[in-house]
Amino acid sequence: MVNRSRTIAIGDIHGCDAALAALVAAISPRPDDTLVVLGDFVDRGPNTRGVIDQLIELSQRCRLMTLLGNHEEMLLLSREDDLELRAWLQYGGRETLASYDVSEPKDLPPEHLQFIAGCRQFFESQTHLFLHASFLPDKHPSEFPPHVLRWESLWERIPPPHDSGKTAIVGHTALQEGEVFDLGYLTCIDTWCYGGGWLTALEPATGTLWQANREGVLRENPPRLC
Repeated sequence: MVNRSRTIAIGDIHGCDAALAALVAAISPRPDDTLVVLGDFVDRGPNTRGVIDQLIELSQRCRLMTLLGNHEEMLLLSREDDLELRAWLQYGGRETLASYDVSEPKDLPPEHLQFIAGCRQFFESQTHLFLHASFLPDKHPSEFPPHVLRWESLWERIPPPHDSGKTAIVGHTALQEGEVFDLGYLTCIDTWCYGGGWLTALEPATGTLWQANREGVLRENPPRLC
């Protein structure tokens, strides 16, 4: 039997290295699988450094597509502007610096900064749009403004279906009840891992979910999306 390749999205990791390790072990990605990390893998949680180490290693095992979230954007900007630095520190940057045992973002490992700077704006398959935050229904993702791509919450605006007919898979809007938000044409999988919920991975083609908490404990029998 020939194994089919899979495309799997992973929601906002936010420094939860144990949760990521548990999901990767459960998914067991193969070289022809595509894993799409939807952004916000840094900040807030206990071990951003460990998360990025895992992602770099994962990029050698499968096709890894890592999207730029608003927290990665803040981190990169914090190296150049004091106002940006203060904002980033307030929203999770302190935890990131602590995981590296450094006091300034310029002291982060160059290979990790390069990895973050190399993140994509979006990823598109034949059937799905993978985005950090949200979308405009009548434009291609390459035309979305940065605010929409990285900052706009679904609590601000729930967009109608995209004109392409593709389903959007997003993160960013933290679902504090820990359950996936699914409208059929739009699915949000930021299930608030760092705050006590789950880190969620989704295979859109089958509706299969994997979930783990920040301690790395897998959720038994997570629901399957229809």
